[in-house]
Amino acid sequence: MKNLKLYSEVSLNLELPPKEETLLFSALDIERNRLFFASSANNIYTVQLSSFQNERVPAKTSISAEVDQVELEAGDFITSFDYLMEKEALIVGTSDGLLQLHGVDGNSTEVVGKVEGGVRCISPSPDGDLLAVISGFGQLLVMTHDWDLLYENPLEDLPEGVDVREPDFSSTYTSESPISWRGDGKYFATLNESSDSTSLHKRLKVWERDSGTLQASSEPKVFMGAVLEWMPSGAKIAVVCDRTVENKCPSIAFFERNGLQRSSFSINEQIDATVEILKWNSGSDLLAAVVRCGNYDFVKIWFFSNNHWYLKHEIRYLRQDGMRLMWHPTKPLQLICWTLDGQITICDFIWTTAVMENSTALVIDGSKILVTPLSLSLIPPPMYLFSLKFPAAVQEMAFYTNSSKNCLAASLSDGCLCVAELPASDMWEEMDGKEFFVEASISDIAFGSFIHLIWLDSHVLLSVSHYGFSHSNCSSRATSSEAALLGFYMQEITLECSEDKAPGLTTCSGWHAKISNQNSLEGFVIGIAPNPAKRCSAFLQFGGGKIVEYTSKLGISRDAVKHDDISFSSSCPWMSVVPVGTDGPLKPLLFGLDDVGRLQVSGRIICNNCSSFSFYSKLDDKVISHLILATKQDLLFIVDISHILRGELELKYENFIHVASRRKEEESISFINIWERGAKIVGVLHGDEAAVILQTTRGNLECIYPRKLVLSSIVNALIQRRFGDALVMVRRHRIDFNVIVDYCGWQEFLQSALEFVKQVKNLSHITEFVCAIKNENITETLYKKFEFLSLPCHKESKDVQAKDFRDSEANKVSSVLLAIRKALEDQVPESSARELCILTTLARSDPPALEEALERIKVIRETELLGSDHPRSMSYPSAEEALKHLLWLSDPEAVYEAALGLYDLNLAAIVALNSQRDPKEFLPFLQELERMPALLMRYNIDLRLHKFENALKHLVSLDDAYYADCLDLMQKHPQLFPLGLQLITDPVKRGQVLEAWADHLSDEKCFEDAATTYLCCTSLEKAMKAYHACGNWRGVLTVAGLLKLGKEEVVQLAHELCEELQALGKPGEAAKIALEYCQDVNSGINLLISARDWEEALRVAFMHTREDLISEVKNASLECANYVIGEYKEGLEKVGKYLARYLAVRQRRLLLAAKLQAEDRTMNDLDDDTVSESSSTFSGMSVYTTGTRKGSAASTATTAASRARDAKRQRNRGKIRPGSPGEELALVDHLKGMSLTDGAKNELRSLLVSLVMLGEEETARKLQYTAENFQLSQTAAVKLAEDTVSSDSVNEHAHNLELYIKIVRSELKNSEAFSWRAKVFLNP
Repeated sequence: MKNLKLYSEVSLNLELPPKEETLLFSALDIERNRLFFASSANNIYTVQLSSFQNERVPAKTSISAEVDQVELEAGDFITSFDYLMEKEALIVGTSDGLLQLHGVDGNSTEVVGKVEGGVRCISPSPDGDLLAVISGFGQLLVMTHDWDLLYENPLEDLPEGVDVREPDFSSTYTSESPISWRGDGKYFATLNESSDSTSLHKRLKVWERDSGTLQASSEPKVFMGAVLEWMPSGAKIAVVCDRTVENKCPSIAFFERNGLQRSSFSINEQIDATVEILKWNSGSDLLAAVVRCGNYDFVKIWFFSNNHWYLKHEIRYLRQDGMRLMWHPTKPLQLICWTLDGQITICDFIWTTAVMENSTALVIDGSKILVTPLSLSLIPPPMYLFSLKFPAAVQEMAFYTNSSKNCLAASLSDGCLCVAELPASDMWEEMDGKEFFVEASISDIAFGSFIHLIWLDSHVLLSVSHYGFSHSNCSSRATSSEAALLGFYMQEITLECSEDKAPGLTTCSGWHAKISNQNSLEGFVIGIAPNPAKRCSAFLQFGGGKIVEYTSKLGISRDAVKHDDISFSSSCPWMSVVPVGTDGPLKPLLFGLDDVGRLQVSGRIICNNCSSFSFYSKLDDKVISHLILATKQDLLFIVDISHILRGELELKYENFIHVASRRKEEESISFINIWERGAKIVGVLHGDEAAVILQTTRGNLECIYPRKLVLSSIVNALIQRRFGDALVMVRRHRIDFNVIVDYCGWQEFLQSALEFVKQVKNLSHITEFVCAIKNENITETLYKKFEFLSLPCHKESKDVQAKDFRDSEANKVSSVLLAIRKALEDQVPESSARELCILTTLARSDPPALEEALERIKVIRETELLGSDHPRSMSYPSAEEALKHLLWLSDPEAVYEAALGLYDLNLAAIVALNSQRDPKEFLPFLQELERMPALLMRYNIDLRLHKFENALKHLVSLDDAYYADCLDLMQKHPQLFPLGLQLITDPVKRGQVLEAWADHLSDEKCFEDAATTYLCCTSLEKAMKAYHACGNWRGVLTVAGLLKLGKEEVVQLAHELCEELQALGKPGEAAKIALEYCQDVNSGINLLISARDWEEALRVAFMHTREDLISEVKNASLECANYVIGEYKEGLEKVGKYLARYLAVRQRRLLLAAKLQAEDRTMNDLDDDTVSESSSTFSGMSVYTTGTRKGSAASTATTAASRARDAKRQRNRGKIRPGSPGEELALVDHLKGMSLTDGAKNELRSLLVSLVMLGEEETARKLQYTAENFQLSQTAAVKLAEDTVSSDSVNEHAHNLELYIKIVRSELKNSEAFSWRAKVFLNP
């Protein structure tokens, strides 16, 4: 599915003397890029190939060459000629048998040997070690590069009495070498006459290199001339068979090394045609030949694929030109042609895909174009749907397509232009197997030789043609006026058809063509491409990648902008211009691929290893959405055009280089591994097909569906509300069905459920969709890597919920299935399939709506009982079928319980029978239920199904005999107490229920709620016990008042409560009881001192005017102040020591990390048992972070043992163990734990006020100074530790405590953390 395109052709004329002198032989010096020619006048011409790289050289330009005369005797002439790379000289063989080594640089000639009978040909081996010579006597001589003869063998098996044949030379001897070496030089082949035949039969012989042993010989055949060429890869030996006797044209046959013929193909020319030359290119995939037929010499190039030989290119020359050719030894697609009169042409070819933009393959095969619409069927080559036959071989073609017609233009090797108009693609199936003959267009002027050809519009062509070359003048329309044209021209060709066009038919004749605009070109045009964003406009690429825009009728404006911003950095033979969509109008985007694999977009390189590329459009307007790119590493990338426009390629695709360590699930999203090496992209299928077509090196086609393209096409269908098409793609490519619901959100899908059912229609597909719905947003889980799935859906704003769905649960599965169910009931007529689909929606709801489903089955059963004549019986499945369908979708046990929940014992029995249950298990139970009263039966069923609320309702509805059972049920299931209180109205029974509920709450240690419930049923003693149990002394004393206890009893109770609170560590509350109920001032003051409520203690002492108590409070406050001052001083020292230790550990860890990095060691090289955690986590990681480095040993899956270690580490976090892995963490945690609590701040504030009231200002000032210094130091130490965590170094000057104390003092001096201080004691 590819065509060979001639994209560059440079022709120069060698300046020959005016006398009759012709070029006979050629040779090439690869190292110094020189081309040598030997002429009939025994002259050697040296031409530099760099002269052909000047891209501004016009046609018919002469090239100067170095000329060396080979001194030969009169009558002697050159018969063979080649270049020896090891000698850096030319080896020349003459008719007299001389072997001369001619040094071109020094113009020196050395005779190295003489062969009797003359030299017929010389052929050095590929490695240059040996030289094979055939003499005029038919002797084969093989010698080394030092001219030592290895062996000499006769080529022919001569009859007895004959020693040698007489040599036959003429002064115009131009025979090509009848010796051809295999690519590795181990064997070589010769072609010589057969001695045992009197006819023209010849034999192909294969010789071994070192010994000269004859390895194989073919059967005598009529071979044409001395044409012989061994494929460089060694697989085939190509020769030409003369089939004149069979009244057929010559054929090219291929032999194996064993001398057996493998295959052959006809050259499809006239019977009298002859093949003068055969040459394989260095890649062994192209076979070039010079075919002489009539008045012309044809250069034909064949390509083998899928067991078929395609004629890919043909160049026509006049016969008198005497065409010769050779392939460049290192450039497989460069052909060097030269004529006898000295015109040298270098042709550079490229392979282009034969698949057009509309996925139609147009494969050139000689005078045919094989048409295959891949969008209709993936027909494997060499088969095709239909073909177009032309008068001559096709050189170049262009294709134009729109919605209604398809136009094809083809330039032929005879200079003609053919045009055909094809019907719309949807009518091509009727053209299967047909062949249409396309006539040449009618024109009065020659178009020259086409290099590039494109369509500007449906009736306008744009071409780049050249005039003045030998093959440019072969057209039958060439006139004297056109002969004056030289060089390259840009031509705008207008087309008109004189025939009436019938819809649905092919128009292959009656086309008139004329040149409406012609511009001379100064440089070579590498490629042209139409501008899709502007009518009748195109972009031209000149040598070096320069881009110029061409506009119809106006040509190339001299003042026009050269488009430097979109020009390529190098010449790109493969160029495409595609339309891309933005918020505004369409704009063109230029892509170019150069010879070394650099893919460029509008002046910038996006990939350095590209092998082929194509484009995908998901919309009908052909706006490109994705670039399909294959790399030389056989990776296929799907690139969003938006990523190219935003410059995100390096971030998203990592320069299109495979990272071996990347996880498999990530790889499948970024790229696809092409399974066959060397496969190329030949085209894509646009729109919903979303396929990429690859062609392997063997020639077969492979069609793949990248997940990214498939999802993109599905999203596009959802945006366009084509739910039916989206569902088809989801099923075909096995995409999760939830993407249809989740892309725009399931709430939005509820609005579209009706349209979804209307479009899909197929109930089995809807059933499959319903079964796949799950409570998960797959755009955030399964397909979260595909960014375009997370984009908001572009639809008109609608209400979040429809009115019909307001009562549904806020659950994706239930809501979506409810919407589908309603849509089915509204849109689909009643049928058995519809009912089964509705049952599926009920069974798959979350939770399953089994009772509703059984209700529907119950209706079906009742309808069946009415008789088969009932009108609805034909629209529903049988009850048994519906029930089996429900049991298949759901758990049979759950369906059986749902049937019981309907209190329909018959239905429950049917379900049990159809679910393969043992009748011994359910029949006794159902029979027992049937004998019970209705309410009691329902109560027992509810108990079995754990529907306790319904059971209680049914039990309350029975008579008073079941009241005890009601109370017992509530006690077993306490959640029923609120419902029981609502259902039971009798005051006595309500009190019993409340007391039972309170007892349950008391057993559950919910004493506050129990006490309140006891109060509701006036059980005051139990309420007081409950308050006592929960420590609510206020409630206890309040209930004691409700019980009207005596004063002594209340005081006694108060003493007990005071002692209990004091034992519980609540001296402040105990002090309130002692002062308010016990009237014990001494105990109250002591308790307040214990609670450190200094202000309150001082207030009570002054209230009772007790100097002894005031003195006691003063002494206690001074003692407490001195103790706290000592505590804070000790804490200040600890802060300094902990911080110093932390900085030392941190510095040591950073030094070890730097050492490990210098030794290029990784984290995984360290042994966790011998290296502490503080020294093994580096590169910005800290032991304080809860996460771990990706790829480290700590990131492995959590096991039970690791969870146990983590739990132990958490328990031991407060301990500081020097040298342990968690020392850093423990030090920082301890520093943070030393901060002042809110309780400590309140105590400090209260103590400061009390000391001032008692006249101890100095003590208060000292206390505030010490506490403030401690708080500042602790806060600064924590801040310093946090700053060093994120730093890779510890700076002794920047990271010191004094500096941070100053920073904290300035930042936090007025903060809430220091609000406990008294301003009167603040330092200035």
